[in-house]
Amino acid sequence: MIGITILGSTGTIGVNTLDVIRRHPGRFRVFALTAKHNTAVLLAQCLEWQPAYAVMVDRHAAVALRTALREQGSATEVLDGGSGLIEVASHPEVRYVMAGIVGAAGLLPNLAAARAGKRVMLANKESLVMSGQLFMNAVRDAGAELLPIDSEHNAIYQCMPVGFERGPAALGIRRILLTASGGPFRTRELSELHTVTPDEACAHPKWVMGRKISVDSATMMNKGLEIIEACWLFNTGQDTIEVVVHPQSIIHSMVEYVDGSVLAQLGNPDMRTPIAYALGWPDRCESGVKPLNFFDLKRLDFEPPDEQRFPSLRLAREAMRAGGTAAAILNAANEEAVGAFLDCRLRFPAIAEVVEGALSALAPQPADTLEAILDDDRRAREVAARLIAQQRD
Repeated sequence: MIGITILGSTGTIGVNTLDVIRRHPGRFRVFALTAKHNTAVLLAQCLEWQPAYAVMVDRHAAVALRTALREQGSATEVLDGGSGLIEVASHPEVRYVMAGIVGAAGLLPNLAAARAGKRVMLANKESLVMSGQLFMNAVRDAGAELLPIDSEHNAIYQCMPVGFERGPAALGIRRILLTASGGPFRTRELSELHTVTPDEACAHPKWVMGRKISVDSATMMNKGLEIIEACWLFNTGQDTIEVVVHPQSIIHSMVEYVDGSVLAQLGNPDMRTPIAYALGWPDRCESGVKPLNFFDLKRLDFEPPDEQRFPSLRLAREAMRAGGTAAAILNAANEEAVGAFLDCRLRFPAIAEVVEGALSALAPQPADTLEAILDDDRRAREVAARLIAQQRD
């Protein structure tokens, strides 16, 4: 049986991963489950799956989980903190790691999994946004496998030929077409965005996602981060990548070749499809996703993104062009701004303003060491906090 660690098992990616695994009894062994502080859900998961380890990032939550598991007679050992995440991501008994932690918090355990030569199923785009070349070098040097879980990158992966690491030009690829739903505010009057609430921003029209990712989708920063991620995954420059707004979210992305062919991956919007693809690769396995009924498809629409409405796309491209730690600065400032918006401390349009302010205030360093990346992540959060406070004054 294949030992698997699920980082972020109580979130959307983790829950869907367990759903797919449940459909393949005898094939996978859940070695470790992790969460930040959701004790109730992690307790239920541990009682069902009986992993060797559970990790709670929050130490108080870890104490509560440890006590509850002992009362239930469970043998699961509870670890805590970032060191616990790294231990279960790199453990010798683990072959696959589902990297489902949201944000910069996922970087260190994901990097540990790559350096340990695991199959890293990457649902945490921030790892590549922050540490791009460093992360890809770790994958190469350790002989790890890197399979993207974001629906768009997974679709591109499926439409690429073998050997895509050589870059698109060597394979006759003209463009990578990265689709985007446009989120809940694609047609909202710009003047109305100042009064948008967190619940409105999190009401995605097609996908069920966590609150932070839902806000990123509403600002289209999610797509900006995906442009950066795609550059590293597919060894290409951002000029090869074009964002296409496709509100129905049926085509998950496309690859155009120099002979005029366009290969697309289609399916119902359900994260279990890319999860099952990564778990089964190079074979296919049952996901539980409802088959796509083409006769129900009334239309498929496509439009260019409006960068006045979605300035985060421009900011992400500028950060990628700047190089070094600029993308880490972009990501950190965005995380702080989104957190402030969700806490009702910042208006929706000001999210991009805070990110742009941080990029303007900080000169990026070369991103050739983990220390430099984490240092600029910290500096960007400090700048963003000051800018958020100024917005409230």
